[in-house]
Amino acid sequence: MSVPMTPVRSLVPRAADDPVTGALAVAAVTGALGALLSHRANWPGAHVLAGWLAYALLGGTVLALASVRLGRARFGLANQVTLLRSGLVCLAGGALVASGHSPIMSWSLAGLIAAALALDAVDGWLARRLRLVSSFGARFDLEVDALLLLILALLVWRAHQVAGWVLAIGLLRYGFVLAGRALPWLGAPLPPSRGRKAICVQQGVTLLICLLPPVTPALASALAALALTALILSFARDVYWLTRQAGTTSRMLPEHA
Repeated sequence: MSVPMTPVRSLVPRAADDPVTGALAVAAVTGALGALLSHRANWPGAHVLAGWLAYALLGGTVLALASVRLGRARFGLANQVTLLRSGLVCLAGGALVASGHSPIMSWSLAGLIAAALALDAVDGWLARRLRLVSSFGARFDLEVDALLLLILALLVWRAHQVAGWVLAIGLLRYGFVLAGRALPWLGAPLPPSRGRKAICVQQGVTLLICLLPPVTPALASALAALALTALILSFARDVYWLTRQAGTTSRMLPEHA
């Protein structure tokens, strides 16, 4: 006799659909984790406070946007996981306020970043599994990815592991968005790409390796150079695709006219 399968969505607590509950829960987790890092890993209180305040600002922004963009649609467990990831990213970013010229280079910081990178695979899987894929969730995930890469690049630079050119890894995406403001055809939607996602993951993992205490500046520079090259090629491919699409559209306009 077969046992009826319980729908996956029915197993998800209703609290997952409340963004306010999720934001407060992540604030509590971020605060508790920061206190643990301060007590056990000797993180200065300024780092923890800066990370928590950054999350408070980011979480408030997400809640405001969710109320406008989602309306009555479900916030969902996938977005809650992305919210948790944003808390970890903000906490890691708190290391940027380290005293002196370089942040704490420790396994605790590396572990925090590794957890944020690992959760990047979880929120997307949950969105597909629970059928909660949305434009808001995709953009939310993308912005947290971009913020993490920028923070990682800044940490690597501040730690004197790689020269200032490593900041290009964190700034390229923002430069692309600004270029899209000036050239609207650059802001056109891109088709989904596993390769693009793989490149993003590669950037995060590479910068994380550059932050590991045993890695020398010479090795970190070589790894970062390879990662930046791959990122530039990825952006170049997308720009080429958008250029062709813009050209096709412009040729079609006289026909429709």
